Amino acid sequence: MKFRVKMTLCMLALLSALFGAGGSLLISASFQDALEREKNAAFSSCGTVWSVLQIVNGMDTYLDAEAITRAVDQLYTQNQSAWAGLRLSTEQEELYCVGMTEPLALVEEESPVSGECLFRVAPDWSGGLYLLLSSAVEASGEVLRLQTAHEVTDLYHLRRAQERIYLRIFGAMILLCAAIAHTISKVLTAPLTGLSRTSRAIASGDFSSRVPIRSEDEIGAVGEDFNIMAARMEETVDQLRQAMERQERFMGSFAHELKTPMTALIGYADLLRGGTLTDGERNEAAGYIYSESKRLENLSKKLLELLVLRQGELPLQAVSPAELAGALAERLRPLYEAEGITLACEGQEGLCRLEPDLVWSLLLNLVDNARKAVEGGGHIRLEVELLPDGCRFRVSDDGRGVPPQALEHLTEAFYRVDKARSRAQGGFGLGLALCQEIAALHGGSIRFETRPPSEKGTCVTVELRGGRV
Repeated sequence: MKFRVKMTLCMLALLSALFGAGGSLLISASFQDALEREKNAAFSSCGTVWSVLQIVNGMDTYLDAEAITRAVDQLYTQNQSAWAGLRLSTEQEELYCVGMTEPLALVEEESPVSGECLFRVAPDWSGGLYLLLSSAVEASGEVLRLQTAHEVTDLYHLRRAQERIYLRIFGAMILLCAAIAHTISKVLTAPLTGLSRTSRAIASGDFSSRVPIRSEDEIGAVGEDFNIMAARMEETVDQLRQAMERQERFMGSFAHELKTPMTALIGYADLLRGGTLTDGERNEAAGYIYSESKRLENLSKKLLELLVLRQGELPLQAVSPAELAGALAERLRPLYEAEGITLACEGQEGLCRLEPDLVWSLLLNLVDNARKAVEGGGHIRLEVELLPDGCRFRVSDDGRGVPPQALEHLTEAFYRVDKARSRAQGGFGLGLALCQEIAALHGGSIRFETRPPSEKGTCVTVELRGGRV
């Protein structure tokens, strides 16, 4: 059963209980009030009869039945509308009886004591209903009994009419409230329906699906929290997908890096094993095997460094970033000038918490990449800026630049923008991956920017947030 149906049924059950109980109590209270007024009227008329009888009996020293009968008859004639029936009797005989005698026969067996009044409601042969009053007083040593009947048929008919009208109104109210309750519950549960639809969409793989928020109540808050969760899940799934893609590219690149030297090694080793080479060819083959073996050794060292950086903790020292960058520039400047490259360095003085050997390796990789980008002559600039919680290095050049679509892949292992040029320059594509790990160990980050075509070149910004001294 759907939640909106449950809400509708609960609202109808509550309405039925409250409206039904309230209407029944209202009709019952109205009827009891009207019946009480009839009792009071009957008691008042009975009191009138007894008052007349006391007056008549007080004028004689004995009970004059004939005088009493005449007085009661005269009183009944004057107030016929007050009684539907009236009987006056003693214990031995009936003194007076007029009107509806059938209902009065029902109270003959009742014997109230002197001064007591008894009420009851009884029907007649035609279905009419009467309020019967039976009372007794003692006069001149005898007990007089008075029974009166007052018609209350209209009162009961009025109650049944009210009940019929109430049932019609109750039925109409239930139908109307059912429609309203169903509409309201549908509106209230619409966000839950949207939440369920979005959940199924996400379960089927559509992580971009979101719940529409139309209210600021608790259900709206649940929808908003669900959207936040879905956004985080989409981000996590996207990161996992990118990680898998990087892993696949890493495995492909790693296999390619191994395939070329291994093919050459196997080929030259096979030639050496055949024994058909001249001394010069044999020396050339051995030299090629040696160079390719060193290349594989360097590759394994780079991969080991990358693995160690990802798993180790870094002890930091108080180091001046400007002095570190200046020392690196002084060492490299003569080599770069020989290639027609100008290397400039400037920075703010101060101490930061760094691991100097790793930061040296980071700067060396960045500057060396800049050198490769300005092959044939150009300018490289190394800047150092102090931050409240560390320092910032910026390496910029006016070389060939990096395509925008390659910027996000630069720190991936074995990635090369120009594979042929990088391989000829002896690179593995691991340098920037190492730089990223070094920055992460210092609580920092690395960012690449390509300058506009009018300016040319690339700018690399590294922030190291290991703290200040």
